[in-house]
Amino acid sequence: TRARKVTSLRVFFRYLTDITHKLETNPIQSLDTPKKKKTLPKYLTMEQSIELLNAADGKFERRDYCILTILLNCGLRRAEIAALNLSDISSDRTLRVHGKGNKERILYLNDACWDAITKYLEVRPVDGVIDKDALFLSRLNKRISLQGVHYVVKGYLKQVPGAEDYSTHKLRHTAATLMYQHGGTDIRVLKDILGHENLG
Repeated sequence: TRARKVTSLRVFFRYLTDITHKLETNPIQSLDTPKKKKTLPKYLTMEQSIELLNAADGKFERRDYCILTILLNCGLRRAEIAALNLSDISSDRTLRVHGKGNKERILYLNDACWDAITKYLEVRPVDGVIDKDALFLSRLNKRISLQGVHYVVKGYLKQVPGAEDYSTHKLRHTAATLMYQHGGTDIRVLKDILGHENLG
């Protein structure tokens, strides 16, 4: 790559000037290393997002629909969705999220999220539950694992044309993009919603 060539030349001319003293000045000292072109994160379109939600079915339909709805509307990380507790949901329609570095943030739940949670809680198992406070449970009535969240999301993404190779993290990109494009959410507010340290 061009960046690697520039780095090699820089080392070579430093050798000629500083070590062997064959040159008095370094002719490429002020040469800038080319910046790597950053690609924009990939995300689902609004149509694909709706298709993904409509794909939820089977024995765990309400749980899966709820997971997908929260991911698409709140932009949670996989670890954050798995760590959600019943006690994190408040009657004032807020959700406490345990983020990276033990940092907590409070998110306001829109109607779609609140409705999905309400309907899921109607069928969420109570008897024989190992982690009684865990919001999302596996088929073994234990807290859903990171791998469990991955399998749930990946299984439904495979049913959406053009999203077959996407991951749970792409739903985080999707949430941010849809909030910005369709919800008119300020970029600084998005930073707080997603739990980022900086705007970058």
